Amino acid sequence: MHSTNKVLLFVLAMTTIVALVLSLLFYGLQSRVKVNEEVYNKKAILSAVKTKLSKPLDEMSNEEIMALFENQVSTSAISSAGTEMSTEKIEALGYGGNSAEDIDMAKEKKKPLDQRSWPLFKFNADDGNAYYIMAMRGNGLWDEIWGYIALEEDLETIAGVAFDHKAETPGLGAEIKDSKAFQKQFIGTKIKDPDGDYAGILVRKGGAKNRTYEVDGLTGATITADGVTAMMKDGVQGYAPYFKSLGN
Repeated sequence: MHSTNKVLLFVLAMTTIVALVLSLLFYGLQSRVKVNEEVYNKKAILSAVKTKLSKPLDEMSNEEIMALFENQVSTSAISSAGTEMSTEKIEALGYGGNSAEDIDMAKEKKKPLDQRSWPLFKFNADDGNAYYIMAMRGNGLWDEIWGYIALEEDLETIAGVAFDHKAETPGLGAEIKDSKAFQKQFIGTKIKDPDGDYAGILVRKGGAKNRTYEVDGLTGATITADGVTAMMKDGVQGYAPYFKSLGN
């Protein structure tokens, strides 16, 4: 009995110590995890203008990325009505913050198009030009896909894109992220159709017929490519009221 009590006390003491250590590690690393998440998100946004950067993103330290974003990127949140949202309205969305970066596009995607909110990022490049970066989210073959689309100052011509996915097939649908050639096609294309309406870009199976408004599809990944087309159409239509308010 005496021995049993000692064992129980030992187990209790060890459990308490382990719990304490884990708690200290959790709270001690929490700030570092938050910083890493912020860097990851900022890097994803800046990937849309990677050709406009003075230094490749992969060669930048976390501190350099944070500084670049703070000094050369301004953010705003756009309502479905085409107006800029106040910090109070952003906070009311319930995503735990009051800036455009806090908007959860995965949750916004579940809302009707005319009820969504959209983050918009303006990158002021070293060459004096400004680029507007839109955030988009859609569906691929197996799960969600998303991306950032950078526009020239005319708010019509694509300056760069960066796509990503959750579970597309390597070598097929995953090429929306992995293929530099696929993403490069978008540069110089127009998100307005010949009638001046915001229509996005068509990823055409079998090859683009009009390089101003279309890009080549991905062999063996038609559904993922169609998902990119649909995502961009919804995305540019979401931002269109705001762009039109600017006279574009």
